[in-house]
Parts: sequence; C-alpha cells; structure tokens
Amino acid sequence: MTLARKALAVHLLTATGAVFAMLAMLEAVAGDWNMMFLWLVVAFFVDGIDGPLARRYDVRHNAPNFDGVLLDLIIDYLTYVFVPAYALFQSGLMPGWTGWFGIFVITFASAMYFADTRMKTRDKSFSGFPSCWNMVVLVLFAISPNFYVIVALVALLAVTMFLPVKFIHPVRTKRWRSVSLPMALGWTLFAGWAAWVDFDAQSWALWGLVITSIYLVSAGAVQQLVYGKDG
Repeated sequence: MTLARKALAVHLLTATGAVFAMLAMLEAVAGDWNMMFLWLVVAFFVDGIDGPLARRYDVRHNAPNFDGVLLDLIIDYLTYVFVPAYALFQSGLMPGWTGWFGIFVITFASAMYFADTRMKTRDKSFSGFPSCWNMVVLVLFAISPNFYVIVALVALLAVTMFLPVKFIHPVRTKRWRSVSLPMALGWTLFAGWAAWVDFDAQSWALWGLVITSIYLVSAGAVQQLVYGKDG
C-alpha cells in the first residue's frame, strides 16, 4: 500500500467516528444507555489512535484533499458533546430546569471552546477543560450524584473551559506520558466494563473509572503547580 493510501485510510478511520456517534445516538433515543456508552467508548478509542497514525503517515502532505483537523473536530463535537449532553438531559439525572440548563450550557460553551484558537498549550496540553463531556457523563451515570451536584459540576467545568487551567492530552503531552497513557487506556477499559455490567455499584470497574478520571482531570493542574504555567 502506498503512503498516500495509508494516509487516506487514516482519514477513513477518523470518519468512522461519525458512524459510532450515530449508533450511540440511536441507542440514547431508545434509552439503552449501556449500549450508547459502549459506542462512545469505541469512538473514544478510535479518537485516541487516529492522531498518532495521522502524524506517522503525515496526512496533511500525503492526503491533503481532506482536512483531518476539521474532520476530527466535527466528530469530537458529536461524540464528546452532543450525544452525552442529550443523555444527561433525557436520562433524568438532571430533572426539570436543570436538564435544560445542562444541555444549553454544555452545547453552547463547547461550541465556543472548539472554535477557540488558544485551546492548546506549548506542551500540546489543553488550556481549559477540553469538553470531554462523554467522560464526565459516563462517570455521572456510574456514581449517580444528587442533581444539584451535577448542576454545580457542569457550571464549574463550563467556566473552566475558558480559564488558563491545563488539562493533559494523554498521548501528546510528553511530561508524565508513561503514566498518562496507561491511565487513559485504563479509563477506556473501565468505562467499557462499567457500561457492560450496567454500572453495577459492586463492580471494581467503578473504582477504576473514578481513580483514572481523577488522574486525567487533575494531572495538568498539578503540572502547572509544580513546573509553572509552561511546564
């Protein structure tokens, strides 16, 4: 296979995320949250591997007819924002006015964040919470906190999108990558496991999900505190 065909294949792999987003949405409309999350986890895994492949095969040079960055942003908005926001609203975790608050804040703030040219830091981390609502909502399904806690969390994360708080990219942020990458892979495994067992409170998957989530959310801020804003 030529390099150009390999680069095109990477674009095609990225585009499968749109299919997984639709499958997740169909399951969400049917109220099958477990299957919805399983499809989102598959999309999350694809999103994790297509970037390194795109850089390896230099898709900008070898398959320039397709904009991989734009394609990735479109699919990320569907799988990271749109489907999870719908699930949060429709599942009853945010009843009444809180549900409307959730979907409006999540979709609006995330649209602005995705268009923000300042979202990446020098070390390839994210500046501000990177709209990973798929991860947040999955954890909320797993632990089912009081809806006022969810309202406060949604508001806090939405504001944090536009604050100079660093969030690591498990693949691209070099510092602590030997820990961050296994943590991200672990999160993917625990997320799929938790959804598969219907978020059983007795499952070890929930503990793994919480531990890996805490690391992924906090590692960037800890790096800022230890090494400074450019660390």
